[in-house]
Amino acid sequence: MTKIIIHGCFGHMGNVVRRVALQTGRFEIAAGIDVRPPDGPLAFPVFTVPSECGIGADAVIDFSAEKAVPDLVEWCRENSLPLVLCTTGLSDETASLIAGASEKLPIFQSANMSLGINLMISLLERASAVLGKAGFDIEIVEKHHSRKTDAPSGTALMLANAMNKDGKYTYVTDRSQRRQRRPADEIGISAVRGGTVVGEHDVIFAGQDEVIEIAHAAYSRDIFAAGALKAAEFIARQRPGLYSMRDLINE
Repeated sequence: MTKIIIHGCFGHMGNVVRRVALQTGRFEIAAGIDVRPPDGPLAFPVFTVPSECGIGADAVIDFSAEKAVPDLVEWCRENSLPLVLCTTGLSDETASLIAGASEKLPIFQSANMSLGINLMISLLERASAVLGKAGFDIEIVEKHHSRKTDAPSGTALMLANAMNKDGKYTYVTDRSQRRQRRPADEIGISAVRGGTVVGEHDVIFAGQDEVIEIAHAAYSRDIFAAGALKAAEFIARQRPGLYSMRDLINE
């Protein structure tokens, strides 16, 4: 059984992780960390900040906010706690902190914990290599619920990066002030926010007289929780380093 600490345990995803972890029977929730008060009686202690938590675990799962990540990373490094980092919209400064901490700590980081999305990345790498050379334009349309604060989504950027490993493309998120023909060396990323949409990502390859689309839709947050829990089992066994869903899939 894997002992976990959930950082952001009362958030939308934190609640799902709690439920799915208990349903699997393979996890023990050792503690939770959240600035919000408990939403009812719990079987584990909850702390408002990481520094208050003196409980050990096999891994920490984070679904929180960008501003909370630096303190969490430092706390995990100081206490040698493997970390599954699921929060998106991180600054370059925070990304640099994570990279530095991974030299002494195993960190699993992914902008999307879905197995389907990460398989989609492999498909996009192949598709872009073929269609990009054939002159197809690439566009990404992503849709999320009205509460999401960052745009484009971390997943949309992850998909774009998978198709842009050689740095050929620039990313465009707003064409409203531009009056010119679309250049070939860009990937347009459009963000839709509204309602309770869990997450949809559509990658469009538009060529001469034909269009190919590769899409993924999430209908429940359970898929992200399940992926994060699998990542916790994985990262608890690893040496220091920065790991991704590709490492888990290839294991």
